[in-house]
Amino acid sequence: MGFYDFVNFVLYDNPVSKTVTSMVLVSAFCILTFCLARNCVSLQNSKNNSPPIPNVTVITEKTPLWKLATEGGPFIRIAALLGASAVALGAYGAHRTFPKDREVELKLIYDTANRYHFFHSLALLSIPLCQNPKIAGTLILSGTILFSGTLYYHALTADNKFGRLAPLGGTILILGWLSMVI
Repeated sequence: MGFYDFVNFVLYDNPVSKTVTSMVLVSAFCILTFCLARNCVSLQNSKNNSPPIPNVTVITEKTPLWKLATEGGPFIRIAALLGASAVALGAYGAHRTFPKDREVELKLIYDTANRYHFFHSLALLSIPLCQNPKIAGTLILSGTILFSGTLYYHALTADNKFGRLAPLGGTILILGWLSMVI
């Protein structure tokens, strides 16, 4: 086991770090979504030059989930399809046999693609809460396809001819996250 393999195991591949990483990322996602929702309301209030909305508790009827999904635009449905494909590809990658000479490397690449695919499927669920959902959703979706798609292709074919697209996809994902703030 080389130094790189050891560091990779300590940081990513052991069960403890996987659990901690998952918990931290899910917590960060929930906190970010909550903060974005609060900021969107305060941004809308400041743009209207109106006084802030007082804290009033209004008891209303619960909206059915199917109605929320249809009012959220196409990104809720796209997120559902992206999430389903992330689960399916994760199951496929877990049971697939990779070439023996590059098994560890290709499995690690595949797992990275699947992890980013899954996290950004969840991020896409929060897109309707943003100020500019079309811009943020398009950036997150295209960045996920470019980044994860490139890594999936590399892992499944052992060919890195599209390797230059992964950093571009990652940059687009960063821009997608930043566009949620604006």
